[in-house]
Amino acid sequence: MKVAEIFTERAHLMCPNMCFGIVICINKELNENKIADTVKRLSAAHPFLRALISHEEQRNRFFYDVKEDSQVEFSLCSGNVLNVDSPEIIAEFERITSRDFDLFKEGMLKISVWPSGRKTIVLMVFHHLLADGRAALELSKEFADYYALEKQPVFAEEKLISSAAEFPENSRLSFISRLLANRANKQWKKENKRLTSEDYHHFADDFLKNDKVKHNLSVFQIYETNSIAEKCKAEGITVNDYLLAKLFTEDKTRRIVIAADLRKSLKCYNPGAMGNYSTAFSVEINKFDDDLFAVAKQVHDKVRITAAKPSSLYLVLQCYAALEPGLLDAAMMASKGKFESKAAEFIGKKFFHLDSPEGYSITNLGKTECAVIEDAYFIPPASPAIKKTWGVLTMNGKMRICTSER
Repeated sequence: MKVAEIFTERAHLMCPNMCFGIVICINKELNENKIADTVKRLSAAHPFLRALISHEEQRNRFFYDVKEDSQVEFSLCSGNVLNVDSPEIIAEFERITSRDFDLFKEGMLKISVWPSGRKTIVLMVFHHLLADGRAALELSKEFADYYALEKQPVFAEEKLISSAAEFPENSRLSFISRLLANRANKQWKKENKRLTSEDYHHFADDFLKNDKVKHNLSVFQIYETNSIAEKCKAEGITVNDYLLAKLFTEDKTRRIVIAADLRKSLKCYNPGAMGNYSTAFSVEINKFDDDLFAVAKQVHDKVRITAAKPSSLYLVLQCYAALEPGLLDAAMMASKGKFESKAAEFIGKKFFHLDSPEGYSITNLGKTECAVIEDAYFIPPASPAIKKTWGVLTMNGKMRICTSER
C-alpha cells in the first residue's frame, strides 16, 4: 500500500551515511519475547515501521510502501555490557552502517539489544527516510515505556511534506537561487539521464568501505550539566549557544550548520508520527574570542536572527522542493565523478558541497525525561558534506555529546 510519495526526503534517498542512532538503557531486565512484542506493538502504531521503498518507473517517483508485517530487524548481541558508554555499542552501530541499506528489500530501522545486569541496553539505528532525530527520540521513549510498563503506543498516521505550498510564502528562494535551480533543472532535462537505484546502491556500498567515520562520546554528569545551564542563564544565552561557541572555538571554524525542528510550524505534522520534519540552517561568526561566553553571545544573536528569517530557515527544504527529483538523486554521485551529468555535478558541489567533507554541524535533541530510561545518547548522521557533527542529548539531567568525524 503506497501511502506517501517521497518529496523533500528525496535528497536522503540516494546519499550515503544517512543513518543515525539512539542508544537507551531501560530499567528492566532483558526479555527476548518482550523485545519482539514491543517491536510488534510499535510497528502497528507507526506505519513506516512496516514500510519498504517502492518505485514508479514511468514518472520516476518513490513511495513509502506499507506492508502488513513489521520490517524492523532486531538482534540480541552476545555479552553483558556495563552501560550505554560501552565501546561495543558504537562498534555495533559502525557495523550496521558499514553498508548501504537496500530499502527496497529491508526496513528503515534496525535494533540491537544487550543485557546489562538487570537492565536492557538498546541501540536503534534509523535511516533518515524513517525519521529525524526528534521522531527517533520519541520512538525510543515509546519503546521503553511499553517494554518496561506496557504503556500502549498510540497510532499516528504519517503526513509528510508534500509540496512547497506548505512552506511560508516569505520563505521562497532568492532570485539568484531560483535562477540557478531552474538553470540546473533545464540542463538536467536536456541531458535526459536517470540514475537507477541499483547503480546508486553499488556506489554507496563502495563509498562506505572507504569513507571511515570515527565516533567519540563525551559525558557530562548532572552537576556538570546544571553548572553549564546556570552559567548560560546568567549570561542570557542557551546551552545550545554555548555548545556552538565551544565547537567554533575548538575547531576554529567560522560556519556551523544547525538542525532545526519545524513541527510547530508545519500543518502536515501529525503528533507522534514518524517522518522528517526538520530543516537546517548555517550560522557564521565574524571573530573568535578567548572568552567562550563572548563567542556564545555572538552566536546567540546570529542564531536568533537567522532562525527568525523564513528564507534562511527553510532554505534547504526550498532547494529540495525546487530541484528535479532525478537531479537530486544524481547529485551525490556526480559530485564524486561517478555519474556523468554537468547539472547534477553543479548541484552536488555548489548547492550541497557533497564533493568534500569540510563542514561542521550540531544536532541537539534537547533536554528530556523518562522514568524508565536510565541513560541515553544520540549518534548523529555523518553527511558526506560534513567533516564533524556533534549529536547532543540530555536525558534525565545528564548530557552526552557523540561526535561523528571523518
